[in-house]
Amino acid sequence: MTDERWERDALRDVALEGIRERRRARRWSIFFRLAFLIYLFLILFAFRGFDLGLTGDREETGPHAAVVKINGVIMADGQTRADTVIDGLRRAFEDSATAGVILQINSPGGSPVQASQINNEILRLKEEYPDTPIYAVGEDMFTSGAYYLAVSTDKIFVDRATMIGSIGVLMNGFGFTDAMDKLGVQRRLYTAGDNKGLLDPFSEEREQDVAWINSLLDEIHEQFIEAVQDGRGDKLADDDDLFSGLVWTGEDGIRLGLADEIGSVRDVARNELDTETLRDFTPRPNILDRLAGRVGASFAEGISSLLLREQTPR
Repeated sequence: MTDERWERDALRDVALEGIRERRRARRWSIFFRLAFLIYLFLILFAFRGFDLGLTGDREETGPHAAVVKINGVIMADGQTRADTVIDGLRRAFEDSATAGVILQINSPGGSPVQASQINNEILRLKEEYPDTPIYAVGEDMFTSGAYYLAVSTDKIFVDRATMIGSIGVLMNGFGFTDAMDKLGVQRRLYTAGDNKGLLDPFSEEREQDVAWINSLLDEIHEQFIEAVQDGRGDKLADDDDLFSGLVWTGEDGIRLGLADEIGSVRDVARNELDTETLRDFTPRPNILDRLAGRVGASFAEGISSLLLREQTPR
């Protein structure tokens, strides 16, 4: 009896282990299928991108307003730089169904060089496509370099609460000489050329250095002022503070001649271009960069959540 019971128990254990093994295999099969589906979804998600309800139908054959977005700081090594914005503008103007181009701007500004390059390209495109109007719509922030690049458009629209202006130039830094003295740190700077260490933050400030930098800033400021005056012309009010670097609301900006009217992107498309269809021509990162960024962000978020759960007292 003992041997029979042992054999029966052994057979039962083998059968149960086989069932458990099949269950594990089924779970892993489901896991890998789900992982593959998620991977395909991410690829599709990265390829299509988000238009946030702004792009309209990509298959639309009628006239449309071509939108190019300028978001964030304008800088040479950033996502919003002259090359990408210009690429979007060129494609927008070249599209045969474009009724007009709208720059949708939400930016505090940035590099005057990048802004100037975009400004110059807008002027060139206006000359090449004289029948295609271009408008700028300022949203939350519409200041400094963001305004610089927009003054060459045909018309500027803002919201009443838009921050507009800041027609000025700045350069900032730090000075650590007092901190070094307190810490007993000696600065050893070796240069070939009397001015190679210009405005070195670990050296005493020199009057001639400050004067030289101020002359550079003044020159760039004059270029900015000239671009605004060329673009806005007689619309500008006679106000001593206009080019002082101050910021105004959109409503005051209209009074000062910095903007023309209150309006949103959809208002401009409807009222100026007589179309409800919007297409987004803003260049996006390539599919691999976008996928890597999104997957990386999701992974980091998951790790962060896991660590927080581990650290939470139970």
